[in-house]
Amino acid sequence: MLIRIHLSAVVALLIFLSSSPDTFAQQGAPSAEQQIKAAVLAAPQAFRDGAKVYGYSPEGEWTTLREGRNAMICIADDPAEAKFHVACYFEGLEPFMKRGRELRAQGLTRTKVDSIRREEIEAGALNLPQKPMTLYSLSGEENAYDYPSETLKKARPLTVVYVPFGTQESTGMTTSPAGRGAPWLMEPGTPWAHIMISGNPVGEETGQ
Repeated sequence: MLIRIHLSAVVALLIFLSSSPDTFAQQGAPSAEQQIKAAVLAAPQAFRDGAKVYGYSPEGEWTTLREGRNAMICIADDPAEAKFHVACYFEGLEPFMKRGRELRAQGLTRTKVDSIRREEIEAGALNLPQKPMTLYSLSGEENAYDYPSETLKKARPLTVVYVPFGTQESTGMTTSPAGRGAPWLMEPGTPWAHIMISGNPVGEETGQ
């Protein structure tokens, strides 16, 4: 059961970060201030005040809600999606993430998007720093976050540490999920190989 839940969260995260802003909400979004407060909850406390935040205009259009003052970039919850999801990542990942959004906007599959990005990385046309970089996310059900009271009810944290071209042999880490809280290596050998670490639910309803 733990592995099944965890893999579901992984798939949701990858789709969210690779999606085109053009496919996002055409519904009304919460205010910029509300979106910012919810989005930065995914990041460690030390990064929240200065993080750059992307989100949605009142018309549901992808936009920059706040410029940043540190190395963290956050993405607000998509109001077109029933479930709650926010993510924050190190600025070194931005070219990679942005390119993914651009390619998905062309209607390409995830496999094709990954193929193009790998070719561009290897050709030096797309910059993905060859060093550890971290992404944080929070995922939950539709009412996981209450915007009027600005309260996180219950969400599941996931930490992703990028280790470019890392393998089971080079990291000593299993490539299969090993239960909640246990790190494992996903997409080994790729420029975006990354360590997955799932946490216990947090929020008002969990007492965390």
